[in-house]
Amino acid sequence: MKQGRKIIAVIPARGGSKRVPGKNIMDFLGKPMIAWTIEAAKESGLFDKIVVSTDDAAIAEVSKQYGAEVPFLRDSKADDMSPVSEATIVTLQQLEAAGEVFDDVLQLFAVCPLRNAQDIKEAYRFYLESERNFALSCFKYTWMNPWWAIQLNKNKEGAWINKDALKRSQDLPELVCPTGAVWIANTKALFAEKTFYGEGHVFWEMDWKRAVDIDNYEDIELAKALSSINSH
Repeated sequence: MKQGRKIIAVIPARGGSKRVPGKNIMDFLGKPMIAWTIEAAKESGLFDKIVVSTDDAAIAEVSKQYGAEVPFLRDSKADDMSPVSEATIVTLQQLEAAGEVFDDVLQLFAVCPLRNAQDIKEAYRFYLESERNFALSCFKYTWMNPWWAIQLNKNKEGAWINKDALKRSQDLPELVCPTGAVWIANTKALFAEKTFYGEGHVFWEMDWKRAVDIDNYEDIELAKALSSINSH
């Protein structure tokens, strides 16, 4: 499947999370959160190098314990304003300066612990078959229907977000939501466009039960509930 290409996994893991402090290495079902992603990347057998990009020494140490490389601590793009794509680009540029060049990069969020090795392999196969420079993971909305979103004001009065909100569900198009589980790019194209949402990007649809991207404590509870479903 690699077709002679050199492939790197970059796992961005900033140390300054505010909504869930320390979430990248907090315990999740008996292991540090980031360990699930490192182990999935290793199990996929896809990568020439698995690198954790972090500004935090504690995250670096845990990452090394689970088999990832942390050749340097990130010295820029580690604030909560910089897009994660920029952090990955900085990591790739630092590696290139050290003589390590890769054809493709897979950016794997540390806070998607339910994404597994098979998901990673299937996403990369989709990317190759698409013959595009960028592919991002997404999942189909299930019990949540964003067409029916309502914005509440301070008086709890609601305004429909979409003009088509009152249509029957069967008359509304299906929608998908991006997730940070697997983002893939040709490295040269990523350098040129400076975002994974580059020209012609496509979406790979994964099972929603493994697509949870943890941003808050509610997401953690959902991921724990879904982990028992995924294990059956």
